[in-house]
Amino acid sequence: MRMSRSRSRLSLLTVATVAAGQSLLLAGPGTAAAVTGCSAGYSVTSQWPGGFQGAVSITNLGDPLNGWTLTFVFADLAQRVSQGWNATWGQSGGTVTAASMSWNGAVATNSSVTLGFIGAWSGSNPAPSGFAVNGVACTGSTGTGTTATTTTATTTRTTTSTRSTTTIPTTTTRPTTTTTTRSTTTTTTITTRTSGTTTYTNPLKARGPDPWLQYYNGYYYLATTTWNNTITMRRATTLGGLATAQDTVIFTLTRPNGAGTMWAPEFHLLNGPNGQRWYFYYTAGQEPYNLGTQRIHVLESAGLDPMGPYTFKADLLDPVSDNTWELDGSILQLDGRLYLLGTFYNGSQPMFIRPMSNPWTASGTRRILSTPSYGWETVGGAVNEGPEVIQRGGKTFIVFSASHCSTPEYKLGLLTYNGGDPLLSSSWVKSPNPVFVRSDANGVYGPGHGNFFTSPDGTESWMVYHANSSASGGCDMNRSTRAQRFTWNADGTPDFGTPVRAGVALPAPAGEPVGP
Repeated sequence: MRMSRSRSRLSLLTVATVAAGQSLLLAGPGTAAAVTGCSAGYSVTSQWPGGFQGAVSITNLGDPLNGWTLTFVFADLAQRVSQGWNATWGQSGGTVTAASMSWNGAVATNSSVTLGFIGAWSGSNPAPSGFAVNGVACTGSTGTGTTATTTTATTTRTTTSTRSTTTIPTTTTRPTTTTTTRSTTTTTTITTRTSGTTTYTNPLKARGPDPWLQYYNGYYYLATTTWNNTITMRRATTLGGLATAQDTVIFTLTRPNGAGTMWAPEFHLLNGPNGQRWYFYYTAGQEPYNLGTQRIHVLESAGLDPMGPYTFKADLLDPVSDNTWELDGSILQLDGRLYLLGTFYNGSQPMFIRPMSNPWTASGTRRILSTPSYGWETVGGAVNEGPEVIQRGGKTFIVFSASHCSTPEYKLGLLTYNGGDPLLSSSWVKSPNPVFVRSDANGVYGPGHGNFFTSPDGTESWMVYHANSSASGGCDMNRSTRAQRFTWNADGTPDFGTPVRAGVALPAPAGEPVGP
């Protein structure tokens, strides 16, 4: 069986409780309405050398809110928020801010909001203090500082792949923290797990635009744009191991109508005439580079190894309107049917959907799926591209990239399937706001065009994407591959949070073995 990592739950640190009648917290922006009180909670849900995952829960005991900004202060300037979700996060010195999103700004009386983040620490990790919302303090909100101590836990892990079975005894260290009580209104309790945790840092590949990543039979497999006539892939048993893994050429393009400029690779395990096979979709055109000839093509694997060998299967041309370039091919499986997704040019750059009779054959012409219409979709050019599917809990979403890839405003948007014929754009609802955008505070620009995968133990949702580390970065091979965990909102939509800064140690996906 695949080795998994223990994921115990941690107790909550109550930072402040304000009795009814003691004012003041949680007035909406621009209001001065009196309120009866609030409570806030802080917890460290996991901690490792140099990093930790934290959560803040706020309960509104006063008047209903319509928008809020939480602030609190870290005691140690080495404590930093590097990635957060369920809010727009920022930090200046030791002061952290978390502003409400469009979907969670309204907080009724006695209702709560929970936020999460990944942070950094050095030497000690004391609880923050000075919790306030909209500038109004939670009375008694100063938390009790704690200094981490270290214990050692030994676990035995087993990983299974199609190539070998290995038992790995592992000794790892995890910090634990003390428990302190300060007053009748503030109780501080922080506990942590003693099971082992590995970490990784972004980027996973320095020159890795348009990444596609899958976890399969004990390995992570990564393919990215090469912009030449080769298709390459690398693999590793850990996410962090991809950073040092070597690229292997798995196919060389030779056909005249798809001889080079390979980009946007994807490989999907689909049913073919000989059972399951990997179908490798990519964009390529004539050489020398000619955008007008770029089309989507597909390879088929000989067996179940994602690295092949592969043979050429088909050009995925539109059977009716092969009159323009088509890029960024991806696959949607819905209600037992197969569809090809992509983008094309018709004066702007919309996304299309086309029915498929099998993984390499179209059964109809393309239909427009989504057209760039919001201002955030048209920076540097009106673009919807890079469609990628997420399905969870009976819901189907298509995450896409918007605005021109040469700008720092390249970002992710979201389509939600609302039933009916998937070929009709009316069956899809576009979220009015982007779902993953640049973070100047974290030095991440133009985040987009990736895909989604699940941790080895199946408990966590993860995303991979490319981004630049400079606002002047372009749409070229210098975009790097990055990955981070994401969560889910109460309405079932994905919450991608904020792009994490490169070089920050992050907890690896649950269930990973230790080692590359």
